Amino acid sequence: MLLDNSMALIAIIAVFVITIFSFITLVLARRKNRAVASLTVYIALLVLLAGILGAIALNSIVILLSAILIQNLLMVPFWISLKNASSAAETPAEQEAPAETPEIEVPEEKKLELSEEQIKFFEANKQFVMQASDAFVDEASYNRMLESFTYSMMNETGATGGVILIIDDFDDVIAVKSFAGEFPPPFKLPDDVPHKVVRVDTHFRFAQFGLDENIFGKVARAGKAELITDPLSDERIFQNEDEEFLKCGSYIFLPMVVNDKAIGIIALARTANKEPFSELDFEKAQVLCDFACASVKNVYSFQEFRDHTELVRESEIATKLQETMNPKVLPVIPGIQLGSFQDKAEGVCADYYDVLPSRQDRISFIMADVAGKGMNSVVIMIMLRAIMRLITNTKQTAATIIQWANRGIAVEDNIDHFASLSLLNYDGINHKVEYATAGSSPILYYSAAEGKVEQLYTSSEPIGIEKQSTYADNTIDVQSGDIIVLYSDGVAEAVNKSGAQYSIDRLIKSITDNKDAGSKEIASLVKADIKNFTGSARQHDDQTLLVIKIQ
Repeated sequence: MLLDNSMALIAIIAVFVITIFSFITLVLARRKNRAVASLTVYIALLVLLAGILGAIALNSIVILLSAILIQNLLMVPFWISLKNASSAAETPAEQEAPAETPEIEVPEEKKLELSEEQIKFFEANKQFVMQASDAFVDEASYNRMLESFTYSMMNETGATGGVILIIDDFDDVIAVKSFAGEFPPPFKLPDDVPHKVVRVDTHFRFAQFGLDENIFGKVARAGKAELITDPLSDERIFQNEDEEFLKCGSYIFLPMVVNDKAIGIIALARTANKEPFSELDFEKAQVLCDFACASVKNVYSFQEFRDHTELVRESEIATKLQETMNPKVLPVIPGIQLGSFQDKAEGVCADYYDVLPSRQDRISFIMADVAGKGMNSVVIMIMLRAIMRLITNTKQTAATIIQWANRGIAVEDNIDHFASLSLLNYDGINHKVEYATAGSSPILYYSAAEGKVEQLYTSSEPIGIEKQSTYADNTIDVQSGDIIVLYSDGVAEAVNKSGAQYSIDRLIKSITDNKDAGSKEIASLVKADIKNFTGSARQHDDQTLLVIKIQ
């Protein structure tokens, strides 16, 4: 038997030793991620195992030796790879620690070296931005920011004085908002200003000028920075008297441009006894002015966002209030048909209409268009609605009711307000209509007997303008098939993409073409015709229409 052969026994022991050694080596090598040819090792071990089993089964040492030989041949690549892995593993112990990010050496010519001037500029910009963040609060903070800009630019350029002026587009003037140091005025002083330092500085500090009055406005309009070292040769510079503090020195004028629009000017001065500004000073001032404009732009952007947010919030509140004013459902009234529609423009335009069955012999119909948008117009609309609902339940005529409403609205001096209004009182017993108008609110009347539309309108002032305004009563008889239409300006003045208006003529045609339809259908057809005319064009006024058809 094979096991009795001492040579075979030694061979088997050797095979096991080699195999175990190979296994241990493989495991250690794998732990260090150094092993390759692992597939070769596994195949070699399988060959050796097959040889041992074959030798035992067939009692042949030849099979065993053959298996050992094949295994050793297969292990050769593994030993080679293991040797290479071992060589690679012979590194200093400290390198086995987690690798740190290597330090990259930047060539000397590519290293960023900031000069002292550049560092100063960065610090100045930082201060400008910090001042801008504080200027979000109120106008006083904004003025402090401008004052900070003035002092910073004076320090960096060696100016003896500085001033910042801001343009007021509404009044077409440019006004001083920040003043510091000694700044000889480059404009003609008024004759009533004494030539004393305190009086001249005080006048300058609170001065405002027309945009074409002196060099401040002219440079701001031109939008180009100016360095003036010889003021006497520049016709834009005015030399006042010979007092030393009034003698013009050198100047730098820098337009402040925000969102591609000149909003003001920064001006720096050196008195006549100082060296004039250099080109380097001029360049410094321009860089600092750009920093200042960027900070001001942030303030303006925040203010625009805040104002827009407040307007949106106000508009939402006003819209909800307006929606509660107009009737949600038109009342059912014997002898007449009613139809209406209202399309709101963006924001609040305060169209108001109402149907008030106040007495058996009087049904009141109201159409009002309050001027303006926002909360002011809604306040007037609420006041007007309350007044009209109160006094239409009297025996007064339509003109008297409007006159009373006008007196109630006109006394509100603290609110900008006026409104066009049409009031129609219908007497269903006698088939009469009494009407009065204030401002530009005509009434359209379609006579079934004559087959044509007439505009019922009396020239008069809107309500809220003059407390003593008077209005005229008018009366017409109506019969079955007649149609009366009350509407706001937004209907006839609806525009298409070309800017053309829908017009009263087209409204009249739409009513005439649909005279046989019911009131609700007429209102719907007019609305559809307006939409077909305007398309996707944005509308800027509410469209409100009320149709009354006599049965």
